[in-house]
Amino acid sequence: MLLAIATTGAMAEDVEDRYNPVTTGVISMSIAPDARSGGLGEVGAATEPDISSQYWNPAKYPFCIARAGLAISYTPWLRKLVSDINLANVAGFYRIGDYSAISASLRYFTLGEVTLATASDYGYSVSPMDGMTIRPYELSADVAYSRMLSQKFSMGVGLRFIFSDLQYDYSAESSPGKAFAADIAMYYNDYFMLGNRECGFGLGVNISNIGSKISYGGDENADFIPTNLRLGINFSFPFNEYNRLSLAVDANKLLVPTYPRQGGDETPEDYTQRVQREYYDVSPISGIFKSFHDAPGGFKEEMQEIQVSAGLEYNYNDRFFLRAGYHHEAANKGNRKYITAGAGFHMSIFSLDASYVFSTSQSNPLDQTMRFTLGFDLDGIRDLFGKKKR
Repeated sequence: MLLAIATTGAMAEDVEDRYNPVTTGVISMSIAPDARSGGLGEVGAATEPDISSQYWNPAKYPFCIARAGLAISYTPWLRKLVSDINLANVAGFYRIGDYSAISASLRYFTLGEVTLATASDYGYSVSPMDGMTIRPYELSADVAYSRMLSQKFSMGVGLRFIFSDLQYDYSAESSPGKAFAADIAMYYNDYFMLGNRECGFGLGVNISNIGSKISYGGDENADFIPTNLRLGINFSFPFNEYNRLSLAVDANKLLVPTYPRQGGDETPEDYTQRVQREYYDVSPISGIFKSFHDAPGGFKEEMQEIQVSAGLEYNYNDRFFLRAGYHHEAANKGNRKYITAGAGFHMSIFSLDASYVFSTSQSNPLDQTMRFTLGFDLDGIRDLFGKKKR
């Protein structure tokens, strides 16, 4: 009896701890694009508004001080493995009056040049595409509208088009993948007194990539796109007129079903049918609700699907910034654990931010990842040319 109990417990623990990440299509959509949030451990749902808020929480834009801005970000990706995988992102916004804003971004992720193996190397007949070089890539374009519903609270909605070209042999049955998605975001911003200091407090929620599945044709089964729920909180503490410290924490969960695992007494045919029924036949909206209760390990594994990030930012006179952060993901859900560091230099016309990743897990290809963001304050540019400020 004791042996049976011990065996059952060990099997249950194995089910909970077995490597079982949540998988999606167009995974490049989950890569943080900008250097500021990259230096803060990848937090951004509730941090103070900036030009790159489109990815993290577009509802923050009405609280921006500037009337308009544009940011260009560049990330050399997986530099420990290859040298030509890159992510480029352009984001911008324009405030309409005092209470609303429109914003947009364009993201381009390239996998560099890929040379196809020759079929003759594997004993197959030679194909015209043997040895050819292809350049797979993914891109997305989105636009959002946000509005203040009170002096402290705002909401935003966004629409996104996603295009993924990862193949090379297109026919009547196959084509590049396309998907449409929407974002729903909320932001709350307030101040409170701590002693004689006026401190800032922010809450943010962003549900992103609510939309269709993506398919490359040739297969009746389509992949989920990375629908995502991000919750954030931010505190800002001024030491004096020139020095301020901010602490931000984000919790992040993919709203995508977990791919089913095969049971020990389940035949391959039964397992294939169950995967079709419980995964591929599930609609994107049903998948959002299913993602909260479908992990094979139960509640413990559901909690392991939540990624947590924390970041600390030192601000000197809104001109010079130092940042540090930490990102945690459970070992059986991807094991992305790393420390980040960053710095920023902001002037009235432009800003420059950079960040760096230090992996805390062995053989992590994200180690030594750098991000760069160049931002432009259009108010400052207008003032430079002597135009009257609104």
